[in-house]
Amino acid sequence: MKEKYALLETVDFPQDLRKVPSSKLTAICQEIRDFIIDEVSENPGHFGASLGAVEIAVALHYVFNTPYDKLIWDVGHQAYAHKILTGRRERFHTNRKLDGISGFPNMEESEYDAFGTGHSSTSISAALGMAVAAKMAGEDREVVAIIGDGSMTGGMAFEALNHAGIEKSNLLVILNDNQIAIDPNVGALSQYLTNISTSKTYNKVKDEVWGITERAKAIRLFFQKTAIGIKGSIFRRSNLFESLNFRYFGPIDGHDVEDLVKTLTRLKKIPGPKILHVLTKKGKGYKPAEENQTLWHAPGTFDRTTGKRNGHSPLEQPPLYQHVFGHTMVELAEQNDKIVGITPAMPSGSSLNIMMEKMPNRAFDVGIAEQHAVTFSAGLAAAGKIPFCSIYSSFMQRAYDSIIHDTALQNLQVVFCLDRGGLVGEDGATHHGAFDMAYLRCIPNLTVAAPMNEMELRNMMYTAQLPNGGPFSIRYPRGCGTTTSWRAPFEKLEVGKARLLRKGDHIALLSIGHAGNFATVAADRLANEGITATHYDMRFIRPIDEDVLQEVCKKFDQIITIEDGVITGGMGSAVAEFIAVHGYPTYLTRLGIPDIFVEQGTIPQLQATCGFDADGIYLAAKNALAQKP
Repeated sequence: MKEKYALLETVDFPQDLRKVPSSKLTAICQEIRDFIIDEVSENPGHFGASLGAVEIAVALHYVFNTPYDKLIWDVGHQAYAHKILTGRRERFHTNRKLDGISGFPNMEESEYDAFGTGHSSTSISAALGMAVAAKMAGEDREVVAIIGDGSMTGGMAFEALNHAGIEKSNLLVILNDNQIAIDPNVGALSQYLTNISTSKTYNKVKDEVWGITERAKAIRLFFQKTAIGIKGSIFRRSNLFESLNFRYFGPIDGHDVEDLVKTLTRLKKIPGPKILHVLTKKGKGYKPAEENQTLWHAPGTFDRTTGKRNGHSPLEQPPLYQHVFGHTMVELAEQNDKIVGITPAMPSGSSLNIMMEKMPNRAFDVGIAEQHAVTFSAGLAAAGKIPFCSIYSSFMQRAYDSIIHDTALQNLQVVFCLDRGGLVGEDGATHHGAFDMAYLRCIPNLTVAAPMNEMELRNMMYTAQLPNGGPFSIRYPRGCGTTTSWRAPFEKLEVGKARLLRKGDHIALLSIGHAGNFATVAADRLANEGITATHYDMRFIRPIDEDVLQEVCKKFDQIITIEDGVITGGMGSAVAEFIAVHGYPTYLTRLGIPDIFVEQGTIPQLQATCGFDADGIYLAAKNALAQKP
């Protein structure tokens, strides 16, 4: 392996990289790319985006004095080369593993990670804050934000560009344009960037201007003063960024590392806000990833030589919850012509792509814009449609005001389908869907539900779209359900009513969502020891079934709540509030995600660590019963 990575073995930190002749940077990029392919083929991670950004990472660390100069990577999917170059090559095999390094930039992990980035479109805002702080302190510090064209569609990125244009701080934005996020980019900005990158007239004159100005400072100054007019006359819309007071440069080849180094070196000398438009290919250097960029965003393990991905046949296991959602959307939409689907840039991740293929005029990808997705859905509902808005739980945090102000306050029938509810595994703290039940259950008019299995998901979706409904949230986890026999006739559920799964005499188990399956296993284990438990699948956290709570509080002095969400403010808190208000002398044990940010690991590892897997529930029940007088 040392022979394979002969150059890379000499580079532990960026200061080592800067000692390498620029003529060898292409070879180093190839070794980094090979290293990423070797590692990710055996240890799953975000693959295509990092392959596409290798040259950008090498050039940035070669030109800038990191970590004094700050690099802020948007999202972090593209930052593996950055991690390899900043002291973490030897530990990279622990990437995304329990107690290993994070799959995203993490300020606690390295001084080279200037800002933690797990959600998109934040880099320009954070970089501007650092640039302004450096200006206030009189520091000659360079700050660079590296943002993908998909992330640039997020409203927060536009807000930051708008502000940065009037601050005049030294800020460089690298627009890494590969025309795809996880799925192909949508929207006017994507089309605009494509027009810039493919305009032969504009690029021909741009190249000639750069060539002339390299040789003549006076002419360069002239062109700098007249650049906006030249670009405007050649390509009428090319001044989008310059209209925001950004100096625009590019587009240039993002895989020509030597040209990147030369360009970045020149841009260091230009003060104020600047944007460099860099064209790259997601999955660069690995043919299967280049040919199917969505599939190879995060492919799981695979054979490095053949490109064959590992995994089980769908016939061997229950379907993913997201697939059940996708197929159910089509079934419901065929029955109800008012139903439409909305997702913020996650059609394949949410499986809304199934509906988009069959009903393209009734399903919408709005780009990385969660707040817009929610208010767009509210507008559709106000006009008589029934929108199903599918958003990952942790991404929905970005649209909280729109849930309250635009949807619940007006009691509009929007169905929020929160995918990846609960612990999601290796993506870690930025992506765990830990907070949704807690932050939603306090909102008036909003029904908050979580299915225990695939059929419950289908029936909740069916119930949510029935006439005269209001806003309705359904959260479900990442991963598979419990049965392959999930297609059955729809059944209307009574909102706010739990279902009894088993009767017992010693202790009560109240669960919500998929974690109820762990409670079933724990109850079986307790029964083998002569301990019988009453188990309710609560189904709804708002409204919660107070009749069931009255029943169990009167019968049991030991109750355990189980949820794959934060204990603080979640279902356990709702039950505790009920007990306190009604004055029951009941001992309550709350199991769920503790009051910390949980880092990465496999989902079973993290559930065990948090104590709400089957073993954790069993032990909690034994401990609770042992405390009885």
